[in-house]
Amino acid sequence: MHAATDDLLRRFRDGVGEIVPLVSLWAHGSLGAGDYQPGRSDLDLIAVVETPVTMEQWRRIKGLHRGLGLPLADLLHCSYLPLEELADPRVEHVTWAHEQIYRRPVTAVTRRELHTAPLVLHGPPPAELLPAVSDAVLADFVRTDLREYWLDKTRGRRRWLRDVWVDLGVLTVARASVTLREGRLITKREALDVLARPTARTRCRWPAPPPPPPRRRP
Repeated sequence: MHAATDDLLRRFRDGVGEIVPLVSLWAHGSLGAGDYQPGRSDLDLIAVVETPVTMEQWRRIKGLHRGLGLPLADLLHCSYLPLEELADPRVEHVTWAHEQIYRRPVTAVTRRELHTAPLVLHGPPPAELLPAVSDAVLADFVRTDLREYWLDKTRGRRRWLRDVWVDLGVLTVARASVTLREGRLITKREALDVLARPTARTRCRWPAPPPPPPRRRP
């Protein structure tokens, strides 16, 4: 573990344990999959708590995240899942991400990551608490995300003039194609390998115009 990252995770684990009845704390995404790059990768965490977060705990959670005051703290995201709501992927949970607190569900992709490549920071591992995600449920989520989120984003031309959108969009499509074809998740680094294959580059090109008709002899 990167030293600054390890220090941040330790302090966060100790701090959050003083605010909520913490059952488990897990990392997923690049931290769990071994694709983590300090200063660039997000720190994606899931905190399992015994009871739903109260308004007082909500305020203290917000204060904890804002007051960490450590390098990389702005990249730390965490969703807080009560034990009684672990089984339902539609439920929205208290989440701190991108410097704000709000509610959002924990997706099928995140749930699959927690089963295939978790980093356990506290308590029981995901396999003991979190229901597994079937290939069918995972594929349905990926198709819906491509159709309802990414397809809609293609209609705004200005955002695609920014490198961050181009990079993320291409990597997302590459990762989604592997998940739909093979039923597994891949990291961003593995997605670059997928895009480097000649067949992938060919498929990503704009369709070539049809060849001209043969010329008639005079």
